[in-house]
Amino acid sequence: MRQLTSVDAQFLALESARQSGHVGGLAILDPSTRPDGKLTLASIHDLIAERLPLLPPLRWRLVEVPFGLDYPYWVDDPDFDLDFHVRELALSPPGNDEKLAEQVARIVARPLDRARPLWEIYLIHGLGADRVAMLTKIHHSLIDGLSGAEIMGVLLDLSPEGRDAPEPLAGSVDGEPTEVEMLARGLLGLPRYPLRLLRALPSALPNLDETAFNTLPGTGVASRVADAVGRALTRGDGGVLERTTLKAPRTTFNGRISPHRRFVFGRLSLEAVKRVKNRHECTVNDVVVSICAGAVRRWLEEHGELPDEPLVAQIPVSVRTSEQAGTYGNRIMLMSAPLFTNVEDGVERLRQTHGALLSMKERHRALPAELLQDVNHFIPPAVFSRAARVTFALSSGAARPTWNLVISNVPGPQFPLYLAGARLEANYPVSVITDGMGLNITVMSYCGKLDFGIVADRDQMPDLWRLMDWLDDELQDLLTVG
Repeated sequence: MRQLTSVDAQFLALESARQSGHVGGLAILDPSTRPDGKLTLASIHDLIAERLPLLPPLRWRLVEVPFGLDYPYWVDDPDFDLDFHVRELALSPPGNDEKLAEQVARIVARPLDRARPLWEIYLIHGLGADRVAMLTKIHHSLIDGLSGAEIMGVLLDLSPEGRDAPEPLAGSVDGEPTEVEMLARGLLGLPRYPLRLLRALPSALPNLDETAFNTLPGTGVASRVADAVGRALTRGDGGVLERTTLKAPRTTFNGRISPHRRFVFGRLSLEAVKRVKNRHECTVNDVVVSICAGAVRRWLEEHGELPDEPLVAQIPVSVRTSEQAGTYGNRIMLMSAPLFTNVEDGVERLRQTHGALLSMKERHRALPAELLQDVNHFIPPAVFSRAARVTFALSSGAARPTWNLVISNVPGPQFPLYLAGARLEANYPVSVITDGMGLNITVMSYCGKLDFGIVADRDQMPDLWRLMDWLDDELQDLLTVG
């Protein structure tokens, strides 16, 4: 048995009838590299069955502690049924990007079944050019960006021929624990809560305003006082970073979301982004965030709600160390950065973005790696889910949300990969939106391209495809200036 951390549990807690906590990816595959030129459900099924010894999270099922006395546990599912998780469907002809995106949006809007391991795979036929799509859904409580990439790394190969199969699973799976056993674990865990809280206080309290708790009344004052006291006790008065004062304005996509989603996807040239990066002496991530700001600015302008101040982007940052590779779960920090939608000139916007992201990196280095987990330890497990939902509700109903949107840029391999012998052509991320933060732009680089996956609430942003067009326009504008 493996207990979830408070951060893992937070992704379970955010789920409701309107929002889900799973993430995924839309892979576009070319079956012509297979000997038979076809990719079938049976080939995907056989690949996963063969690699299961290297993918323990795919067999884990969630077991709750009675009365919520402690965080839940993962246990090996004694009734694991691979056929339930691997599915297929076809688009109605003629298959195109719009139909594929609509199908993906409908699938990701449906919650995962908590009575089974929290993942699904869909093989989608009917695309043009004899391509096949594969959509993965896996719960965020199981993986973050890096551990998700580790799972895909097990399924993907460097050549169409694949690799030697791992040793089959040995021994039998332990039986599921009884309610009495789980209750006993919960009771034994009760004394751990005050200990976790005491350990978390010194690092978490001074940094509360860097978290979603900054919507709660008095958080900023408590955070500043704790920070000042801590520096006084350690006699540290030099080299202190200025605390973030970012305040997110309210937009259409910062309200209460519906149960329905829109998803769009597209590609930009990584080489073109690098040309801009070299010309303006910044980073690839600076360029990505800046063109996202430009595209969102155009959307806000078109809808008559462009604020005079910058938006605030949530940027997930991994704190996973090399020693923690293969441990799955979540080891992330959620950082805040201004998104300069208020700056019309693209070059000036890129310059300001570069400076802001440098400051964000400095704040990241100054913050404790376990900040998100430590802050969660302020809440007893028995009321953790309810408190998390209240925090999201406050963010969606407050005059100012904590963040306006998510922007995440995940570096990927720059060489071809293969899944069951089929060449991976593109891998578009599919991520999470929540109350108060109904827009998510996630980017993954692969084989000389930047693969964008954009998720929004279906009602809040019905014209989401425009964002993908504007991302390309913003990049072209930066390429044409001297």
